[in-house]
Amino acid sequence: MDNKQEKGFYTLSWMQRIGFGAGDLAQNLIYQTICMYLLFFYTDVYVLGGDAAKAAGLAGTMFLVVRIIDVLWDPLVGTFVDKHNPSLGKYRSYLVTGGIPLTILAILCFWDGFKPSIIYAYITYVGMSMLYTLINVPYGALNSSLTRDTNEITVLTSVRMFMANVGGLCVSAGVPIIVALFAGAENLPFKMALFMGLGSLPSFIFMPLVPAIKRKVGKKNMFYIFLSVAIIGMAMLYVISKMGTVNENITLVYIAQFIKSTGVIVATGYMWALIPEVISYGEYTTGRRISGIVNALTGIFFKAGMALGGVIPGWVLAWTNYQAAEEAQTLPKDSNAWFLTMLIFALVGLALLIFCFSQTKERVVMDDSETKNVKVSDLWTEFLRNRPLRIIALFFITAFAMMSVGNAAGAYFMNDLELQTPLAQEGIRWLVCVIPAILLLVAMFIISKYELSDEVIDRINKEIEAKQTAAK
Repeated sequence: MDNKQEKGFYTLSWMQRIGFGAGDLAQNLIYQTICMYLLFFYTDVYVLGGDAAKAAGLAGTMFLVVRIIDVLWDPLVGTFVDKHNPSLGKYRSYLVTGGIPLTILAILCFWDGFKPSIIYAYITYVGMSMLYTLINVPYGALNSSLTRDTNEITVLTSVRMFMANVGGLCVSAGVPIIVALFAGAENLPFKMALFMGLGSLPSFIFMPLVPAIKRKVGKKNMFYIFLSVAIIGMAMLYVISKMGTVNENITLVYIAQFIKSTGVIVATGYMWALIPEVISYGEYTTGRRISGIVNALTGIFFKAGMALGGVIPGWVLAWTNYQAAEEAQTLPKDSNAWFLTMLIFALVGLALLIFCFSQTKERVVMDDSETKNVKVSDLWTEFLRNRPLRIIALFFITAFAMMSVGNAAGAYFMNDLELQTPLAQEGIRWLVCVIPAILLLVAMFIISKYELSDEVIDRINKEIEAKQTAAK
């Protein structure tokens, strides 16, 4: 091992990078299925409350309640993770211990055995969300524990987001097809699958290029460029959908969706690389590397964004009196088909979580003398004194609100939109195009305030390592 690696600037093997990325692939297979299709399941299949419009409102409120619970739960998880060092690994152990019950509850979210029960919906969704936090917070901290090398973290994040989008593609394009196959549908929903799949497809083109793009234009300019591209795509999608039916203009719809997704994927994908930066900044200013606390904070705020994004579609659909069209032929309403589809995605996700556990190892973590002093209040203390962290938190809120709104609305946009009333059609267009574009404008302003350049982060990490070496 060379001197650079001894100081924490580890270069990872491709198997380690892929192994780490498998954790994000797994979480997307499970959680993205929930995010993209659970609202549709509640309104058109499970029919929560006995009526589609009522189901939308009930589901929107439930998503808000669950995120409020997360505000209390996430700090507890982050503190617990930072204070403890399980024998299977400080962060990676939770991939297994939390992955098994997460898999079970995710499957039960799509079971209609207690139909239609709001209590059952709350129990399964709240439990699933809490277990997801138990995996996602330490998984996020695992990133910064593998190495301090900013270039390696950029590569690691690119691999991670590439694989996350593999999961997103499997969910967005695969779920409609697999559900239709299990339901015995004669006409498979290929148009919807392609539209939804285009939400992830650009990642395979652009995410591997992120390190080169960042070096060419700079970190902030990369955000500005791709956020602008996403807004242009959303504007195109809105105008095209007003020119006639979706099927009549399907090629133009695909083009607009690809442009929109290209901007969204790069801008929101790279933001995860900023978390290790604010962790290092916090260590530089306080002397403690509280990765779990920082990831719990980012978890709170990306879930706050998801709360906003989860409430908006449900309430807009309820306000516009959305009704499940009886004649709609795109997505089947066979509850058994939805259950079996979730079963497959969840079990594959669990296998990938175990693979991630096997290929990762924490190298840059606090020792026991530092962890014993970690407490829940550290979360808010760190938030108040760490300005870059506050900026990232606000960016997460707007970015995840944008993604949650667009992801949940996509199924409605492609599910025989013309069969809805004009008011419901316009509400769905706003959910797919207008509201996400407004949120991206806010995100662009927020990221303009971020101050940590790559040069600053490299200097901070080197000074930290120098101090630690001198102390030894």
